[in-house]
Amino acid sequence: MSDPVLHLTGITKAYNKGAPNEVTVLRGIDLSVAKGEVVALVAPSGAGKSTLLHIAGLLDTPDAGRVAIGGDDMTGQSDRKRTRVRRADVGFIYQFHHLLPEFTALENIVLPQLAHGVAKSDAEQRATELLTQVGIAERADHRPAALSGGEQQRVAFCRSLANQPRLLLADEPTGNLDPGTSDQVFGALMDLVRSTGLSAVIATHNLELAARMDRQIRLDAGHLVPV
Repeated sequence: MSDPVLHLTGITKAYNKGAPNEVTVLRGIDLSVAKGEVVALVAPSGAGKSTLLHIAGLLDTPDAGRVAIGGDDMTGQSDRKRTRVRRADVGFIYQFHHLLPEFTALENIVLPQLAHGVAKSDAEQRATELLTQVGIAERADHRPAALSGGEQQRVAFCRSLANQPRLLLADEPTGNLDPGTSDQVFGALMDLVRSTGLSAVIATHNLELAARMDRQIRLDAGHLVPV
C-alpha cells in the first residue's frame, strides 16, 4: 500500500503554554488520509479545527507529534523545506475567498502558477480549464467585485488547485454563503476534487455536506472521533 497523502501522529497543541489560562486544543491527534479520499472534519467554532488544518498544511507547528505529506516526514525540517512542500503539495480554501481585488478571476488563478515557475500561456490555459469545470468561464475577465459570492468562492477553489497539489485543506469553504448557493458551490468543489483524484480534508459544521464525503470525523475536546 502506498503512503497516505497526509499522516498525522500524536499531534498536540496548546496556547498560552505555562500560563494560568493555558488552553490545550489538540490532544494526541492521529489521522491518515489516503490518495483520493475526501474526509469531512466536523466541529463547532472554537474547537480547534482551524489549528489542526494549519498544522496539517505546514502553516503552524505542533507542540508534539509528526506531520508527513506524501510519506515525507516534515518534523524538524527547515522553514525553506516546509514552504517548498506547502507550495507544491498543499492547496488551501478558506471561508472567505481572499481574492486579489485588482486582478480578474483568470489572473487570480494564473498568478500562483507564475510564482511556481509555470509559463504564462500554460498558466492561462490551466486557469481557463478550471473555470470551465466550475461553470464560470464566461466570468474570467471580471474582477472579484463584479462577481457574486458563489462565483468568488468558485474562483478561490480554482486558485487552490492551480498548481495541482496532492492535498486540499478547506476550512468552512461554503460557510459564508446562503444555503442554496452553498449546496451548488460545494457540488462544484466536489466535482473538482473527484476529477483530479485529490485527497482532501474539509472542515464543516454542515452535516448534510459532511455526509457527501467519504468519511466523517469529529473533533471533540481535542480528540478525533469517528462520526
